[in-house]
Amino acid sequence: MARELWKGNEALAEAAIRAGVEAFFGYPITPQTELLEYMARRMPELGRAFLQAESEIAAINMVYGAACAGARAMTSSSSPGISLMQEGLSYIAGSETPCVVVDIMRGGPGLGNIQPGQADYFQLTRSAGHGDFHPLVLAPATVQEAVDLTYISFDLAFQYRTIVIIAGDGALGQMMEPVEMPPMREISQERPDWALTGVDDRPPRTITSLYLDADELERTNLRLQEKLQRVAANEQRWESYMTDDAEFLVVAFGTVARIARSAVRTARAAGIRVGLFRPISLWPYPAAALDQIVSRVQGVLVAEMNAGQMLEDVRMIVRGRVPIRFLGRMGGVIPMPDEIAAEISHIARVNHRSNGSNGKSPLSERSTVL
Repeated sequence: MARELWKGNEALAEAAIRAGVEAFFGYPITPQTELLEYMARRMPELGRAFLQAESEIAAINMVYGAACAGARAMTSSSSPGISLMQEGLSYIAGSETPCVVVDIMRGGPGLGNIQPGQADYFQLTRSAGHGDFHPLVLAPATVQEAVDLTYISFDLAFQYRTIVIIAGDGALGQMMEPVEMPPMREISQERPDWALTGVDDRPPRTITSLYLDADELERTNLRLQEKLQRVAANEQRWESYMTDDAEFLVVAFGTVARIARSAVRTARAAGIRVGLFRPISLWPYPAAALDQIVSRVQGVLVAEMNAGQMLEDVRMIVRGRVPIRFLGRMGGVIPMPDEIAAEISHIARVNHRSNGSNGKSPLSERSTVL
């Protein structure tokens, strides 16, 4: 199939359509509004449901309703809008109804700005609403990967009866790249055996997250935790780049990871053996894969567009075995390859000195560590 030039937000929308999304509910917020606008045109053309809700709170509860009926339902937003959806996401998790949510992250906290950010990491992987649950969180680094992950997200959501979040950012949503679109799937009229489809000759069904009896709610939570363990065991995704002989390692996700890849090539050209580890699933975090690579390197650099949120996960995996350095840019500022390369140089220089070498690193000594 031929590759075509697509804008990130519109490519995400088209990928969801080709994956069989039946109902989309959303509210405009920059930098993801083009996704909503694209859905507003394409969904009615295909005879599918589109509704611009009066708020993000309304949108997520509409997703909840459609998901209870067994439909492939979806919404999209950006950081403050996702915050407004937290209660609804918790209801969806507690009810075990599948849905897909796209978060095109922006700078924060508060209203922040419309520039790219990655400070929703905690919001998506730690909270995503009250209670003991995790959504499955996938973080693409390219428009093609955003398409591919969106295309499989509905299958994952229905397989586990869970929330799947596509965690992009303003850069990914706004950039244009060549993309090969997947084929259009036919929408099945069959509904899962748990869906609310109206009572005919079967017993009535109930979907709820309300359990007034504490023992019953605990049993529900235990079932949810067992499912999360299955997700954690089966759905860890990552990419390793030049890690086979690496002495040092950069850990980054999403847009920052693709910038870090350039920095790794620069450092390699300067004689520093460094590799890149890119988590694709932010939850479940690919801890075992990172742990294996960390066991054979001498230092780690974590780079993010936040104040150090994924850094906490990396620290738990490293467990003090090697030094960790952090590079964080905030407020919508995107780190440049030379900044990351300078931090790689610093790690290599400190390591050489600790091993008794007085040689200087061939890269810049400029530092932007927070």
